[in-house]
Amino acid sequence: MTVLIITHSQDNESIPLVVKAIEEKGGKAFRFDTDRFPTEVQLDVYYGKNKDGKNTERLILKSEEEKLDLQEVSAVWYRRIAMGARIPSTMDPQMRQASVQESRVTIQGMIASIDGFHLDRGSVIEQAKNKQLQLKVARELGIDTPLNLTTNNPAAVVEFAKECESGIITKMLSSFAIYDQQGEEQVVFTNPVKPEDLDNLD
Repeated sequence: MTVLIITHSQDNESIPLVVKAIEEKGGKAFRFDTDRFPTEVQLDVYYGKNKDGKNTERLILKSEEEKLDLQEVSAVWYRRIAMGARIPSTMDPQMRQASVQESRVTIQGMIASIDGFHLDRGSVIEQAKNKQLQLKVARELGIDTPLNLTTNNPAAVVEFAKECESGIITKMLSSFAIYDQQGEEQVVFTNPVKPEDLDNLD
């Protein structure tokens, strides 16, 4: 078993723990820090023909520490991504944006082409990010969902709070983290909304 872990170099301690668990079961884990591509990690995806005219391919992911033949990968854990984060900020902004986009498309294509188990496939992840779609599908399937409001209208929040006698919470629609000056991860958690918060929505 060979597991490709898609993450970035600032991810938390869960990655080493998972790597250790995989290795204890006799498997191999390759940590791909996406922020190190394309500046520190190299990728070769070659499709061609051999001397006999038969199709041949070479898919190699290589860092300074190790090299992985992607054809050996049996599972992909798509955890986090920070594509092109180490591409120099001194580049012309348009060139840097194009470089980051090209890097993202290259890696997404690489991941999508890997056979085996994916946790989860990119298309599934993108669909799962859509909270409004989740709620719509759940209600259509007859699943009882809590009262929900997505808005940037302060007055609507106040009215919603009146409707929810037991209180309301606030939650981000996307998953992200903010890093302080020491590089420590500051996650934005789900939080209860206090009565005084309703007076400061603007």
